[in-house]
Amino acid sequence: MINRNVVFFSSLLLPPSQTFIQALGEGLQQFTPYYVGSRLVEGLNLPPERSLVINRGSLLGKAEEGLFKLSGFAPRLARQVQQLNPALIHAQFGLSGALALPWARSLQVPLIVHFRGADATVKVEYSRYSSLNHWIYFRRLEALQRETRLFIAVSKFIREKLIEQGFPPDKIAVHYHGIDTANFCPDPNFPREPAVLFVGRLTEKKGGEYLIRAMARVQSVLPNVELVMIGDGPLRAELEALATKLLHRYQFLGAQPYHVVQSWMNRASLLAAPSVTASQGDSEGLPTVVLEAQAMGLPVVSTVHAGIPEGVVHGETGFLATERDEDGLAEYSLCLLKDRELWQSFSVRGQEHMRANFDRSKQNLVLEEIYRNVLQGNL
Repeated sequence: MINRNVVFFSSLLLPPSQTFIQALGEGLQQFTPYYVGSRLVEGLNLPPERSLVINRGSLLGKAEEGLFKLSGFAPRLARQVQQLNPALIHAQFGLSGALALPWARSLQVPLIVHFRGADATVKVEYSRYSSLNHWIYFRRLEALQRETRLFIAVSKFIREKLIEQGFPPDKIAVHYHGIDTANFCPDPNFPREPAVLFVGRLTEKKGGEYLIRAMARVQSVLPNVELVMIGDGPLRAELEALATKLLHRYQFLGAQPYHVVQSWMNRASLLAAPSVTASQGDSEGLPTVVLEAQAMGLPVVSTVHAGIPEGVVHGETGFLATERDEDGLAEYSLCLLKDRELWQSFSVRGQEHMRANFDRSKQNLVLEEIYRNVLQGNL
């Protein structure tokens, strides 16, 4: 009989932006996830009885974390993990896969490594020495490629990026994140407002600058349309200054809890995701927010970037401009904001697309089948 305990290993346990990892784990039906990490961070509330971590913030914890990363040695946590008798380790992101590799060896269990974006796209010359985790990753990369049982790519785009880097094609499976379509659905009791919503980290690859410039064009035609930015990050001050200069209706709400994001998805008229390839090569995988928006009946205006065309059907559930095309973003936004019949068609088709191809319950069954195939030696 297959043991049903699975270690979800992530170096940081667990930032607020990584709700998709918690949702993935808690959505499993036939397996039980235990969240294991090298450092506890302020973020998501994980089940305490299923959460194990090396560093909880003390000086000793910091020393133990460093020792673990460099050598794989963390005796206290290793004993706790061993007692779980896990069936496999599912490492979240490539860097965490390299950190978990020594444990997979010692426990003699299969290692699955999940790649989602920057971990597969940032150029080596920028990332190799950017952090201890990156240095360890590249030190162990050949062993990781050789010994990992299966790599999961969040999109076909990420799969191709891994193959370009020498990962064996026959060990890479594409698995799309699922959306809770029963929970993410529009509430018709709330009217849509003339608002364009952005949700994400305020970093270069999210393309906030191009959205603000596009919104200046939108507001020149439809002055009552407001830009609502949810999220925080290193570019916030710069983007707020640009918005102050170019826009007359906007809000920067900072990081917000999930229920606030969902509320805005129910109120806004468009979801904008103007993603671009950053100067260091950093790209998206397939942003969860574009899937959630469509499930909420919210048409998407985004870009032909990374895995986004795999989740947004251009001309049916959203519009996709080329990267950094401010005029294209503005034109597509105005098209949907001015044409109610077209907006309604996109809204309905987006919901249908999510239920058919990205429903979480269906995708979780696919993931559990992947687990079973790995454990039975079929993958």
